[in-house]
Amino acid sequence: MHFDILVPSDLKDERTVFGFEKEYLKTKSVENHELSTKECQFCHIERASDEMMEAIQINGYVIIEMENCD
Repeated sequence: MHFDILVPSDLKDERTVFGFEKEYLKTKSVENHELSTKECQFCHIERASDEMMEAIQINGYVIIEMENCD
């Protein structure tokens, strides 16, 4: 699975971001998966769309599904 977690630039707490990852994985019926910064990579830059910004304002984050997220 390859997905990005887009959060506000001032959010620096890894535990919070990993909590978002766990919420997302539960929606995919994938639980008890530990993520560490070893799996994290800076792979691209993109400007957040209006829809993404709205989701971030509501939820604190948005997931960008990249590969194998079905």
